[in-house]
Amino acid sequence: MSRFLQLHLLTFFPPSNLNRDDLGRPKTAMVGGANRLRLSSQALKRAWRTSEAFEATLEHHLGKRTQRMGQDILDHLIAAGQDTKKATKIAREVASIFGKLKKEETSTAIEQLAFISPREKAAALELADRMAGGEKIDPKKEAASVLLRADTAADIALFGRMLADNPSFNREAAAQVAHAITTHKVSIEDDYYTAVDDLKTSSEDAGAGFLGEAGFGSGVFYLYLCINRDLLKTNLGEEDDGTLAAATLGALTRAAATVAPSGKQNSFAAHARAHYILAEKGNQQPRTLAGAFAQPVTGTDIVGASIAQLKTFRDQLNKAYGPGSDAQAELVLGGDGTLEEIVTFAQKA
Repeated sequence: MSRFLQLHLLTFFPPSNLNRDDLGRPKTAMVGGANRLRLSSQALKRAWRTSEAFEATLEHHLGKRTQRMGQDILDHLIAAGQDTKKATKIAREVASIFGKLKKEETSTAIEQLAFISPREKAAALELADRMAGGEKIDPKKEAASVLLRADTAADIALFGRMLADNPSFNREAAAQVAHAITTHKVSIEDDYYTAVDDLKTSSEDAGAGFLGEAGFGSGVFYLYLCINRDLLKTNLGEEDDGTLAAATLGALTRAAATVAPSGKQNSFAAHARAHYILAEKGNQQPRTLAGAFAQPVTGTDIVGASIAQLKTFRDQLNKAYGPGSDAQAELVLGGDGTLEEIVTFAQKA
């Protein structure tokens, strides 16, 4: 089986603000002496793992990143008829397995966000039921019966997790996701907008009820992903079948090609599809093709020029270092290849 699956995508987004910085403007990066728009890997991964593409394929195999596991435990115990005070005490003790509790004695929340799989949630509820039933249990000593090093949570297997209070149950991410950057130079523009009070009469002043300003930009983004298929199977606890790993790779490929971050979508509706996808499999050391855009793409056909520049750079790398993969598949919008073919390619060993 090929150890690595690498995905390279070029996607055009119209004017939008999909991923904002601390000032509410589109995130950027200086690359090759030119300002580029940027989509952070964190924003991309959240959009993918909460997408319909993941839900449809990986139902019952998705974890939740939350501070509120304790509240779920509390609600579960109260619904079962447990006294609120005792239920709160139990919920806090069990929740402490996932992280440090907030200081308020009535709070069941933890300080950090914990990525929790469905099996771990079920185990936590079962432990709470045992404690509510009168068993003398030290939750800290039961951590190994709740936390898992491998299970069927596909998103945790892909993107990993860190548990500060129980690092032995951390999971190394099987997928590496780069920040997406535009292949060309960009300038962020400002949208000056107003809102009018619908109940204002013509006899009143003509001024707006609200004034605002929002930044936006547009461009062709290059996105690179590398997935360690062996680590993915290990994280999922799959030794032989590989069915869930294949479904996970398919869902990730489909989401990367079709799902955008949700930032300001109600204002810009920037729902795009990849113009170009290159999928590669092999045991060779992975390599990004971002170097193709160290020199910004220019001209009016930035999509076509971006595809050509990426292919040229890939050929140059292959000539200098040898083939970067054993097998490849391509989708060119308006040309060869389909998303289903790319997904099938990604899923096969």
